[in-house]
Amino acid sequence: MEGLVFLVGVIGNVISVLMFLSPGKTFLRIVKNKSTEEFESLPYICTLLNSSLWTYYGVMKPGSYLVATVNGFGVVVEIIYIALFLSFAPPPKRVKTALLFGILDVGFLAATISATYFLLERDGRIDAIGLMSSGLNVIMYASPLSAMKTVVTTKSVEYMPFLLSFFFFLNGGIWTFYAVLVRDWFLGVPNAIGFMLGTLQLMLYGIYKFSKSSNHLPADFKERWQKEPLLPLSVQC
Repeated sequence: MEGLVFLVGVIGNVISVLMFLSPGKTFLRIVKNKSTEEFESLPYICTLLNSSLWTYYGVMKPGSYLVATVNGFGVVVEIIYIALFLSFAPPPKRVKTALLFGILDVGFLAATISATYFLLERDGRIDAIGLMSSGLNVIMYASPLSAMKTVVTTKSVEYMPFLLSFFFFLNGGIWTFYAVLVRDWFLGVPNAIGFMLGTLQLMLYGIYKFSKSSNHLPADFKERWQKEPLLPLSVQC
């Protein structure tokens, strides 16, 4: 059983790393153009907070080093993304990003770690951070719903990237399986939701793959959609 748990965890880590790296193309564009254009920093700030909480969770809970390592990698990647954003954003957006980073990724995170460390015993800490991380994941899972609504409304999958949906499905599925094996419901619940949403997205692809019914969209819809940031939200292992 331990061998199976380790294998599934390693596969989950590989998929999660790919998810963390998925916005890389966006940041290559930002560096190339020396501008953040219409991209927003909030998704990456939230992902950094999420990864930090899961890293803390993985460090505290015995046997959860695979959770800690992959989310530790995510912390490093998201810090790089935010640093690049701060480097190339115009002054107003740079100030907004710095404030959000300070409030969420420094202030809130430090307060959470301090409160759970000094006020709770180890098991209480694990439960508190696990519940908080899972809750944040469930909230963040609302992100793909707008894309799914667009697919149903337009009867076209033109603006819902297949690979992102596919990795969403894989990541949710593998970490749900891992959570069942180790009996960790804090991991299992949000990843099961991610797996179901990923499955629904792939089903929508099957239904609307060959449809061309997107001509009634506003003229600037495609431009706005392409500028909307895509989060690796399913990385909550």
